[in-house]
Amino acid sequence: VQLQASGGGMVRAGDSLRLSCAVSGRTLRDRLIGWFRQPPGKERDFVAAVSGSGTSMYYADSVKDRFTISRDAAKNTVYLQMNSLKPEDTAVYYCGSSRYYSSAVAAHYDHWGQGTQVTVSS
Repeated sequence: VQLQASGGGMVRAGDSLRLSCAVSGRTLRDRLIGWFRQPPGKERDFVAAVSGSGTSMYYADSVKDRFTISRDAAKNTVYLQMNSLKPEDTAVYYCGSSRYYSSAVAAHYDHWGQGTQVTVSS
């Protein structure tokens, strides 16, 4: 499985960004796809995930009601729509794939994309 994350950038507080995670080597149906983020000097934290069936979405409390995870099965791509961005959302964002049905634990993800930087200024 290979993942390619893109869509990061520098924005101001309150702006929006949409991240994309293009998956190859497996269909989305076979894998849980999650987004994690890692601020400088900190651990990689769970943000959101979508199940292989596409029917279940999971969010960290810190992003619930602001971020939306979705997927396009035809394009084998998962998106993270981020609205009302805050400076504390600044981090490198990674997408990963897992054989688990649901998980917010980074160690349960066995393939990762290269990461995309999101910087939110106040």
